[in-house]
Amino acid sequence: MRRHVVAAAVAVAALVAGSVQTALALSGERWVPPDDTIVRVTGNAEEGFGIQHHDGTSVFPPTLSEALAECSEYDTKSARVRCRAEVRTWYRDLADMKDALRLARQRG
Repeated sequence: MRRHVVAAAVAVAALVAGSVQTALALSGERWVPPDDTIVRVTGNAEEGFGIQHHDGTSVFPPTLSEALAECSEYDTKSARVRCRAEVRTWYRDLADMKDALRLARQRG
């Protein structure tokens, strides 16, 4: 039984040593974010946002008023209300993301 415990301890030690070596090798590599990572948000909800991604692409969603106007095209009242809530939340979150990215650049 003792041999099994010793063998298990040796196996665990080998796994830990291998994991540490892998972690050290990975830490030397430069991390590159995925292409669709948002790197900058410009504008505002009233005039329109611009969203720039790490790969250089940009997206310009409609203004808040245009997006809310599209919600009125839904057939049911509950669908219109849900759409408006989603739009307001999304545009609020874009503004928060813009602030967070600006803060991160200031501290970085």
